Amino acid sequence: MTTTHGTPKEDAITHVEHATHAHNIEKADAAAKFLANAHIDHASFTYEEERAVLKRIDYRVLPLLLGAYFFQQLDKSSLSYTSIFGLPKDAKLVGTQYSWLGSILYLAQLVMQPLAAFVLVKLPTGKVIGTAILLWGSSLAIMTSCTNFRSLLAMRFVLGSFEAMIAPACVATTTMWWRRSEQTLRTGMWNAMNGITFIVGSLFTYGLGHINSDSLYKYQIIFMFCGLLTVAYAGIVLWLMPDSPMKAKYLTERERIIAVERLRANQMGIQSGEWKWEQVIETLLDFKTWCWFIAIIAISIASGGISTFGNLIIRDFGYTSFQAILFNIPFGAIQIICIIGSSWAASRYSRKGLTIALVAVLPIVGTIMMLTVPRKHKGALLFGYYLVSCLAAITPLIYAWHVQNTAGDTKKKCTSAMVFIGMCTGNVIGPLLYSVDDAPLYRPGLISNLIMFALVAVISLLIPVYLALLNRRHAKRREALGKSATRVDESMLRKKEMQGKGMEMEGHESREEQDNGFSDLTDMSNEDFIYVY
Repeated sequence: MTTTHGTPKEDAITHVEHATHAHNIEKADAAAKFLANAHIDHASFTYEEERAVLKRIDYRVLPLLLGAYFFQQLDKSSLSYTSIFGLPKDAKLVGTQYSWLGSILYLAQLVMQPLAAFVLVKLPTGKVIGTAILLWGSSLAIMTSCTNFRSLLAMRFVLGSFEAMIAPACVATTTMWWRRSEQTLRTGMWNAMNGITFIVGSLFTYGLGHINSDSLYKYQIIFMFCGLLTVAYAGIVLWLMPDSPMKAKYLTERERIIAVERLRANQMGIQSGEWKWEQVIETLLDFKTWCWFIAIIAISIASGGISTFGNLIIRDFGYTSFQAILFNIPFGAIQIICIIGSSWAASRYSRKGLTIALVAVLPIVGTIMMLTVPRKHKGALLFGYYLVSCLAAITPLIYAWHVQNTAGDTKKKCTSAMVFIGMCTGNVIGPLLYSVDDAPLYRPGLISNLIMFALVAVISLLIPVYLALLNRRHAKRREALGKSATRVDESMLRKKEMQGKGMEMEGHESREEQDNGFSDLTDMSNEDFIYVY
């Protein structure tokens, strides 16, 4: 067999094309580099193959995320559980010192969010999650030795600093493993651990609160138990949590290729490992990011106050300390139902803004009841408190909504950082709007919550209008580039729709010519990106 060379000019052109392709691959998402170097027998996979891979992901990655968020919420909420077992008295807290113990954790998370964004871009996500769990679990266990305001305040700050990694890491992991149509429900599931924490944490606290020790206060026993349990779980995460679909050793090579290729339709990439300052600037100039920032601040102000003072509010309805703990169990169950139900509805009807507005009506009604019902009607007040617990469904919807509408690895992490800065800011402010001096009515805090719920509802109805404008802008850009103005968003197709089409997914060889799925472009730069409402 003989080979034929082209002219020097043709060879030069070919060399330039290969060099350009290599440069593009080098600047692209890690998924593009993985697929370029993968050994592929055939470049397509069936719907059934994809579902099998998805099931393996759900069985391995999702449970680890659920556990991580459960322990984060358990350890963070341990302050609330100990409040009714004498923490303010035993630690000699006065004035707003207890409120500051609630706020300082979120102040630490706020300060650490920029670092969290940078770490999640540069370091393996699985190792970041496991290490963060180990460090904050150790911090809570060490808090057992704290017996005054200063030491408690310092360790709550340390606890919050390490916990700052987990929520953005969970968001990053969700976008790294699941299609956009699958992300909302998975985000709702790990956020539902808040409700599980109310149930399990209340039962733990109820049991631990009956332990009488001559050497330890009850709050120290609770801190030690939760901290050591968290440290043990950290070892499991470090052992089993994969860093990305490209590095998942529990998947075969073909399964890893399918796990990566199925995410191309997201137009969001997976992980670049490169910090890009131009994407940071775009994040700060993006109007929709500031809308989610304001919305998350508003809902977090309400959430921060209720989570810190919830047990005290129930007790001041006229119940005992142990009754207040047990009444938190239905509070958690309602949160789980509301979070999963609203996440399912938002996925089913593809209307997150409307879903958030409808959910906000429930805590608005509950807050009005708590402000107006006479104190002698304990049952009605408790029902109003349970309605307020539905606020927990709003936060995961905002988490899922902002990340589904953001592309570019650095921009995704920075947008999440802004959202979590807003969440932390709200949770710092929230407890400070309440005071033990306002007992038993807590009117200033409840009135501020009412205003925040209304603000969230209004913003959530305005954001889809702006997203629709962005979609029309991208359609015009596609048309100007000779592409079809109308584009089917395969990332938002539900299971039945995909199955009904009998879809066989095309491999990367053809997809790379059609779109920018793994090019690490931002949503604003990528005309193929479709915003979801």
